[in-house]
Amino acid sequence: MKIDRDFLFQTLGDLVRINSVNPTLAAGGGGEREIARYVSQVLEKIGLTVRELEPEPGRISVLGTLKGSGGGKSLMLNAHHDTVGVEGMEEPFSGAIRDGKLYGRGAYDMKGSLAAQIAAVKALADAKAPLRGDVVIAAVADEEYGSLGTMDVIKHVRTDAAIVTEPTALRICLAHKGYLWIEVETTGRAAHGSRFEQGVDANMRMGRFLAELDHLEKDLRARTPHALVGPPSLHAAILAGGEGLSTYAASCKLQIERRTIPGETEAQVVSELQAIVDRLSADLSFKATVRPYFVRDPFEVSRNAAIVRSLDRATGKVLGHAPEYIGDTPWMDAALLSAAGIETVVFGPAGAGAHAAVEWVDLESVEKTAHILAEAAIDYCG
Repeated sequence: MKIDRDFLFQTLGDLVRINSVNPTLAAGGGGEREIARYVSQVLEKIGLTVRELEPEPGRISVLGTLKGSGGGKSLMLNAHHDTVGVEGMEEPFSGAIRDGKLYGRGAYDMKGSLAAQIAAVKALADAKAPLRGDVVIAAVADEEYGSLGTMDVIKHVRTDAAIVTEPTALRICLAHKGYLWIEVETTGRAAHGSRFEQGVDANMRMGRFLAELDHLEKDLRARTPHALVGPPSLHAAILAGGEGLSTYAASCKLQIERRTIPGETEAQVVSELQAIVDRLSADLSFKATVRPYFVRDPFEVSRNAAIVRSLDRATGKVLGHAPEYIGDTPWMDAALLSAAGIETVVFGPAGAGAHAAVEWVDLESVEKTAHILAEAAIDYCG
């Protein structure tokens, strides 16, 4: 299996030079329309059947399919083509190459991965690889915010397995954390600051809750950690209460982020916070509500899953040694694909600077990722 290096690195440079900043995250962000057009054109040129999906105006994902001969298992290679903002970056869209590294926003997170997917499927097409199952490239929108892209993709195509090519430094990632965003609101009673007998201070009541939350946070980190991703955690992210210096606060709102590990559920997480509220409510002046408003589940796949075994064999073949297995802490679209019944694993290149002022991807690792993805597709779909 031969990877076309010139094509791979040209494609990667072209992708990085396109402004695809997620417009939900940064005013004036380029969005996915231009990069989707580019990806569609490239996939058509290498012989794939191409389809664009647009769940919201301008938020475009691209599906490219290399058809198999029939009767085999199908595989999705999934990468997002939106990026975070570029504030503070000196060369956000340069695609400059220095010392074996390509620089620019998204080079590492995760246009290097998308370029590797495209080069892998080109190698399969060029070699007329004997695939029975289809190989689908999914270049998805909006992963950096709400995952509109992957949520829409799974409505239109279901493969037997998927490799999400988030960067892992050529290690096989079997698990990642999830998270919940939860609002806790304490309710007081507004009154003039001179009328203590009339007022109930919602901010003071929130202080009681925060003291208990601090105990819970320490307890979470002391629990038996997950073997791959460590213990659960939480932090008090945003706090707002009160309307004036001479007024008792009628309301105080706290937004919490709770990071979950495989095996934890939304119901469990909410019940732990509700238990704090229930204890504090022994004082009848304490009134509070707990409301989860955004949930992303954790992810885990068995080391014995068929796609993991195929990726293991492919990685060992290309690298010349057994792969390393890891878990990761950030959330990924892998959880959505797994929840949809698609056997999923995570694997990608090396680099640094995701969401940072200097971002780069290692070009040798991008080439190896492409080679490994091609070999894994032959193993799984052939």
